[in-house]
Amino acid sequence: MSQRSPFKTLALILPVLAVPMLALAGCDGAAKTAADTPPRPVLAATIHYENLKPDRSFVGVIRPRIEAELGFRVGGKVAQRFVEVGQWIEPGEKIAALDETDLRLQADQAEAEKRAATGALSQAAAAEIRAKALHAKGWATDALTDQAKAAADEARARLLRAERAVELTHNALTYAILRAETRGVVTAALIDPGQVVASGQTAIKAAQAGEKEVVVSLPESFVEKARHDMARVSLWSAPDKTYAATLRELSPAADPATRTFLAKFTLPEAGDSALLGMTATLTLSDAANERVARAPLSALFSQGAGPAVFVVEGPDGALKLRPVTVKAYEADDVLISGGVEEGAQIVTLGVQKLDVASKVRVVSSLSF
Repeated sequence: MSQRSPFKTLALILPVLAVPMLALAGCDGAAKTAADTPPRPVLAATIHYENLKPDRSFVGVIRPRIEAELGFRVGGKVAQRFVEVGQWIEPGEKIAALDETDLRLQADQAEAEKRAATGALSQAAAAEIRAKALHAKGWATDALTDQAKAAADEARARLLRAERAVELTHNALTYAILRAETRGVVTAALIDPGQVVASGQTAIKAAQAGEKEVVVSLPESFVEKARHDMARVSLWSAPDKTYAATLRELSPAADPATRTFLAKFTLPEAGDSALLGMTATLTLSDAANERVARAPLSALFSQGAGPAVFVVEGPDGALKLRPVTVKAYEADDVLISGGVEEGAQIVTLGVQKLDVASKVRVVSSLSF
């Protein structure tokens, strides 16, 4: 048997060894190529969830829950006004006063009539007693006795009328001073010293301290929505802070000029920062409203396992495929109800050319 030459053996081994070496070289080249591939530029959108049914807002004005119109219970000439608009008043505090000259003269007259009635009653009562005594002895007729009794009864009634007149004049003197009944703030002063006012005429308007409300005019299509929806109020002076509101009063008839319904919403949480007369925004929201995020249809990716989106994560542009729950499809957009969190960035164009191993670079971001 002939021996094989060493050179022939080496020639047979070298091709076999060359195959794995070429394969390893090819893998290293592919890995190097993937590492050197720049991130793919993509368009992205920021997810923002909002109510499926849009909120509706209306402009309103802050008003006091109770605003009283204060006036004198008697007429007369205004002598003094002790308060100014915007001033806080306490229960029992003097607000204004009338000139008491005529009222005191009326009181003196009533006192004089009372004294006269008292004297007349004394005489009539003594005459009645004498008439009864004479009638008992048979020296006076029944007619004289009845006459004496009637005169005495009339004198008693006159005295009672005089006593009531005295009480009324004393009350009128107290009515000459207008006092606050509850704590509040003066919103209007309609009288000045020297002015003659009638009984019951509005002199001062005062807003009672405590609960405030916002007054708005609602179109007729939102009347039922105001009854059932959740309401919140924000002030134009502090738009970042909101207050819970509750419908207190809704006009049963529309305004003939504007064809709107006047609605009053109480603000139990409003403090001193909500000043009377401030402009506010009332927002009505459906309490059972579902929150969805709007995204373009081109952002959806599906390979038979349901709709999903590519989420850009981290500064390096890594991608993650997230399955999403679709609430509804529209002409150009899709409404997503779950699967991605608020503020996430999703790729909106060219998703069919991406995979989770790809790196991307966001060149434009939209908010939906």
